[in-house]
Amino acid sequence: MAGTERREFFKQAGLGLAGAAVLSAAGQQRARAANEKLVFGCIGCGGQGSSLARSFAAQPDATVAFVCDPDRGRAEKLAGEIKEIQKAAPQIVEDLRRVLDDKSVDAVTVGTPDHWHAPATILACAAGKHVYVEKPCSHNIREGRLMIEAARQHDRVVQVGTQSRSAAHVRKAAEILRSGAIGDVLVAKAWNSQKRGSIGHGAPSEPPAGFNHDLWVGPAPLVPFQANRQHYGWHWWYAFGTGDMGNDGVHDIDIARFGLGVETHPTSIAAIGGKYAYDDDQQFPDTQYVVFEYPGDGRVGQKRQLIYEQRLWSNYVQEGFENGNAWYGTNGMLLLGKKEGWKLFGPKNQLRDSMAAEGLGLPHHRNFIECVRSGARPNADIEINHLSTALCHLGNIACRVGRRLEFDPVSEQFPHDPEANALVRRDYREGHWAVPAGV
Repeated sequence: MAGTERREFFKQAGLGLAGAAVLSAAGQQRARAANEKLVFGCIGCGGQGSSLARSFAAQPDATVAFVCDPDRGRAEKLAGEIKEIQKAAPQIVEDLRRVLDDKSVDAVTVGTPDHWHAPATILACAAGKHVYVEKPCSHNIREGRLMIEAARQHDRVVQVGTQSRSAAHVRKAAEILRSGAIGDVLVAKAWNSQKRGSIGHGAPSEPPAGFNHDLWVGPAPLVPFQANRQHYGWHWWYAFGTGDMGNDGVHDIDIARFGLGVETHPTSIAAIGGKYAYDDDQQFPDTQYVVFEYPGDGRVGQKRQLIYEQRLWSNYVQEGFENGNAWYGTNGMLLLGKKEGWKLFGPKNQLRDSMAAEGLGLPHHRNFIECVRSGARPNADIEINHLSTALCHLGNIACRVGRRLEFDPVSEQFPHDPEANALVRRDYREGHWAVPAGV
């Protein structure tokens, strides 16, 4: 694709106009994919992005053709690892548009910082690619909704990297909870209790050689390079991350919602939190307590509550699990650690049943491949995960404004609250090619 044509293509993709040709080719692509290896382009070569690339490269029915990252050193390192796995070296590129231009690519992984998740996914769908995007699916609530629309408009499979959705022990726990094993499940709890370090205080500097800072910032407002904003430090900045509630807490929040059985947004959010442990540049809380209320039909017995606790300075475990879940029913409770398994208790804490944990990553990756071939919705479909990721955004917003909030699940707005509504979206770099339409 020539430069001028490519620019026009991405302009149309951003405006939500591209896709008719792509859509008509969907069945043809699936038929081809059923008989050949799926060709992957892996966007983002950090820790999680590299893990995804290595996993898909190791699958007998997949191959990694591209690794993409604005950090040349990271991309070269991952390319070498992929070559060892699949005995063929992937191409190294720094601009994701190079991956999306290639018609041989069936699917992409998006293991970038959070601020790139939605733009990359939306562009990939418009380019005819299926997407495995890391959690949290979006940087903000509005982007999550646009991702759903892109997946449906272009008939693409979009799986989010909340791997527990495909883990046998988690799915069994949800099944047991839905069956009434502990009575009516009225309250679910998720906790993120772990020891993280300070990111310190940084200052702008020149980016290191081989690092394309402008491309890394992408559609976010342009800021100078600063070392503690890159390579994992970005999680703690409003413009690029979603704090640890969106980073790690989203796993347990998603499991909590799965077991609680709520399939909509909450209507009330109350939160308190802040920086209790670290005097550093982090903008998100290191300590957080958030409560979400689901009203049901308003009658007694129909309401549900979901609680999230976060302590990033903690080196102890809660209920036996560093990060975990509890569901409280009218006739018992169930405790779960996604890496350990679960235990079901009846009245007076009598142990009734238990199950050890099984694999987290590979079953989820296999589910994505199988859904690309069949056209089925994956276990962590973008629409499913949007509801869980939105809880992270809602909790962070409630902490930032410092008061209880009422939320309309249909409009995805806070009625009569301009301050909170301003945080449903984010600021973008004016005129950037990756800014999604409708933001």
